Amino acid sequence: MKEKSSVVIAGGGSTFTPGIVLMLINNMEQFPIRKIILYDNNAERQEKLATACEVIVKERHPEIEFLYTTDPETAFTDIDFVMAHIRVGLYEMREKDEKIPLQFGVVGQETCGPGGIAYGMRSIGPVLEIYDYMEKYSPNAWLLNYSNPAAIVAEATRRLRPGKRIINICDMPVGQERSFAIILGLESRKELDVRYYGLNHFGWWTSIKDKQGNDMMPRLKEYISERGLELDTSDFQHRDDSWKETYRKVADIYKLDPDTLPNTYLKYYYFPDYVVAHSNIEYTRANEVMDGREKTVFEQARKITEQQSTEGITLSAGAHASFIVDLASALKFNTKERMLLIVENEGAISNFDPTAMVEIPCIVGSDGPEPLSMGEIPTFQKGLMAQQNAVEKLCVEAWIEGSYHKLWQALTLSKTVPSASVAKEVLDALYEANKEYWPELK
Repeated sequence: MKEKSSVVIAGGGSTFTPGIVLMLINNMEQFPIRKIILYDNNAERQEKLATACEVIVKERHPEIEFLYTTDPETAFTDIDFVMAHIRVGLYEMREKDEKIPLQFGVVGQETCGPGGIAYGMRSIGPVLEIYDYMEKYSPNAWLLNYSNPAAIVAEATRRLRPGKRIINICDMPVGQERSFAIILGLESRKELDVRYYGLNHFGWWTSIKDKQGNDMMPRLKEYISERGLELDTSDFQHRDDSWKETYRKVADIYKLDPDTLPNTYLKYYYFPDYVVAHSNIEYTRANEVMDGREKTVFEQARKITEQQSTEGITLSAGAHASFIVDLASALKFNTKERMLLIVENEGAISNFDPTAMVEIPCIVGSDGPEPLSMGEIPTFQKGLMAQQNAVEKLCVEAWIEGSYHKLWQALTLSKTVPSASVAKEVLDALYEANKEYWPELK
């Protein structure tokens, strides 16, 4: 019989939390749970979701101990895993991350460009705080972090908590591989063996095969060259317009290097002028989420709590929740599963900065991830990655040193920003908006 685990979901007030709880209790055979704890510093927001999650757990698996708290000692004592997905500043600050750069004709996006840098400057401290609580109260636990922007947070944990039990992950490649499986007529992305390299939200697939070793790249390339990742599914039709446009744009991203298949987020770096021209500064992605998922999840949570039942409720587990259960299982039970993770390069990409936090396939067992060798990468990708890696390193250095100039350099170096003068204008506006969250810059 498999040993049961105790799990903390840090960011208990997130709209993704009910999906993660559902995924945990739906996969009890794979990853048995004895206790689920929600932790957040926003008690009011967390309670609205936690009371609904409590009903969900009692309905499906009443033997699981469930609690929610704002107290670190209560949350992080006697736990095996911390699953962290915090959003510092909530959607109010995401909206500013997106709209302030657009005022200056620059890409406004949650994790890419100036918005991602602003979000990173807010996220570093709280993620480190969560790790330190975990190390204090349950030093043998693992922190599975998918708080955005994952690339900047990963670089910060590498610099400031080296060699620790922290794994940084992202569900975006998982979601894109689900699209690949649909295009190929497969049941699951797990029927694919992939080779992929890059930085977080900044990478390329170089090989996609089925489990029999058949090359799936030609079929995928033919489809994507014409339609991008537009799918004939109800799930695609119900996506927000911004995501539909992003998936269709993959056809243009692909043309720049038809030897690989690109991550959708490369749109922001290859075509920043297009992105700005097609952005509505009055209604950005943050507004879509606030008017869509945010309202829907909290309304459904309210109904669950009121009726003390999930009858008639359509909440479901997301792709990223599935990914994190697979990762936790690999660590707990030494499954040696192959997964895309954000890890220190250390020669896995032989002609790239060994200290860079790269996103590549790893074999995961009880000792953590073992990166697979990707060999040398082409000049085009290497150049793009070197530039973006420098942006991320400068952002973390700016946070550590409280350096205005290093943050200005980071924005100037970003491929989404046209000049140093524009970078300074955007930086000054973001700094003013983030005084409550960023370290003081000098």
